[in-house]
Amino acid sequence: MKTLTHRGSEPRVYFLRTTAGSEVDFVVEVEGRLVPVEVKLSATPRPAMGNPIQRFQKDFGGQATLGYVVHPGDVRLPLGDGVTALPFAEL
Repeated sequence: MKTLTHRGSEPRVYFLRTTAGSEVDFVVEVEGRLVPVEVKLSATPRPAMGNPIQRFQKDFGGQATLGYVVHPGDVRLPLGDGVTALPFAEL
């Protein structure tokens, strides 16, 4: 948030839960685009952790960007189409 603000953007942050029970921890809106972010306590990211993000991307189509699973580990890796595991230290 701080980085985006310093770049002149005014990001908005939301939490999303659908009536069907799907949820995404954070949705950051920047310049009309939606960035889905999941936060996990496990330092070992798994592909299944990206499932809520992929559902979000399907639901929001072209508005949704690549999504991130933020975790306390030290590895950055793809978790599936459009989802990347990102260490908290890289934020």
